[in-house]
Amino acid sequence: MATPFVVPGPSGVAIRSRLKHLTATDEEVLRLVGDHLGSLASRDLKARCAAGPDHDSEQWARRKQALTEESSSRWAGSITRASHDQWALARRGLLAHLHSLQAGVRMIAHRLSLPVGEKGSKHAPGGCRSRQEWFAKSRRLHVLEDRLGAARADWEAGIVHVARGGRRLLNGRHHLKQAQLTEAGWHARWAAQRRFLQADGESGKRYGNETLRVTPDGEVSVKFPAPLAHLANAPHGRYVLAARVSFAHRGEQWADRVTANRAVAYRIHEDVGRGRWYLTASWTIPPVQTVPLEVARGNRLVGVDTNADHLAAWRLDEHGNPVGRPLRFAYDLSGTTDHRDAQVRHALIRLLHWARRRGLAIAMEDLDFTAKKTREKHGRRKKFRNLISGMPVARLRARLVSMAAELGIPVIAVNPAYTSRWGAQHWQKALTGKNRKTTRHDAAAVAIGRRALGHPIRRRTAPPLAHRSDEQGHRTVQAGSAVPGREGNRPRIPGPRTRSAGAGRGANAVDQNAQHRPGRSAEHESRQQDPLPLSP
Repeated sequence: MATPFVVPGPSGVAIRSRLKHLTATDEEVLRLVGDHLGSLASRDLKARCAAGPDHDSEQWARRKQALTEESSSRWAGSITRASHDQWALARRGLLAHLHSLQAGVRMIAHRLSLPVGEKGSKHAPGGCRSRQEWFAKSRRLHVLEDRLGAARADWEAGIVHVARGGRRLLNGRHHLKQAQLTEAGWHARWAAQRRFLQADGESGKRYGNETLRVTPDGEVSVKFPAPLAHLANAPHGRYVLAARVSFAHRGEQWADRVTANRAVAYRIHEDVGRGRWYLTASWTIPPVQTVPLEVARGNRLVGVDTNADHLAAWRLDEHGNPVGRPLRFAYDLSGTTDHRDAQVRHALIRLLHWARRRGLAIAMEDLDFTAKKTREKHGRRKKFRNLISGMPVARLRARLVSMAAELGIPVIAVNPAYTSRWGAQHWQKALTGKNRKTTRHDAAAVAIGRRALGHPIRRRTAPPLAHRSDEQGHRTVQAGSAVPGREGNRPRIPGPRTRSAGAGRGANAVDQNAQHRPGRSAEHESRQQDPLPLSP
């Protein structure tokens, strides 16, 4: 089982602001520039995909030289870099798809090799439930094998399938009614997604970017490519927009960078649904120095269990004991993407502010449902598959790490194996009382926190009845070896302690050293004996 580790902080920053008060001429000019550069980007992406894995720096230079003639050297550099990044992303996606198909083929082949109706074990699935299911799975196996062969051939040949603008939007052209779009509305979205208006920053240049420049007072100007230089309204082939931009989030950091002429990359895009234009600024930051794992554990922490509709959290001390009451930070993942993103961000803000006020670290599971969402993995459990598919694990983790780094809160990632099962087995019943009902998710949060602290998840259980000296059982609290009084005497309780001992009896039961038991100090005390007489 993987050991816990402190998650490193983010390596980049991106902020966004709206371009307000754009004139109709500004919007038309931005569309013309974006369409022209978008056509160049499509042509360059086609050339990059044709080169395949054998692409080298000489081919990159030839691609950039071909684009420079119709734009500029800096625009060509941004286009070729974006094409290479998009090809690399598609290549990684093809590899993940290949692994998923291989896992599905292995799973179905294993089930078909077993007799019909044979039950599975804890670690392996059983056979098909009926002959009809066996027949359906056999056909499914042939389909997956064909797909696996095609994917393996594409991987070996270096072929990737990329759609500028997004494959989901491309497929939506054939399902306009389900997408709630008209044909004109789809064309507008498609054109907006395929435009290219992004420029890489360059340190040492004025305000950190020569192509898309934003001054500290918010003036935005664009360096036009050569074929559109006649549309410029400022010297040196530049076009100054009527809109003024300001960044509410990290505005001071952005202003410090542009004032010092440090590199800042910009991207302009249109939101067709809202009819708005946005400007995104991004730059790299040095890696945040993470604290050692021992230091993060020493300040106590809060274990957090990620669920489909809430974050279950419970605070733990350094010995792994739950402190206080469990907490729940709810969010609603229904609705649009922006609504879900806002819900997740609001829940994380509440969690981080609560942890910061108490000086706690955060322990979370290192979840990854990439290989666990297939129907071959879970069979007919469609509800569970939909549940884990709807959990924003990657986005939630990325947002948590980024926001926690700003607040100086360390995040500890632990192995997610059996945290829910063992938490419910060892902690749910023990933490349930008359006035508090502990859920399975609360117990999982305790298990996550204990694993992050380096403690075993299971509680210290009492010895059997025959091995208890007082027949009352032993406490199961988790006390550290350096806690004062850990091996001390139990306090005397008035009244009978057992059925056979009356009140006031058993005085030595408090002091374990006073009893003549193997291994106790009373057995090893010095003893004196009178000398025996030498004569009768």
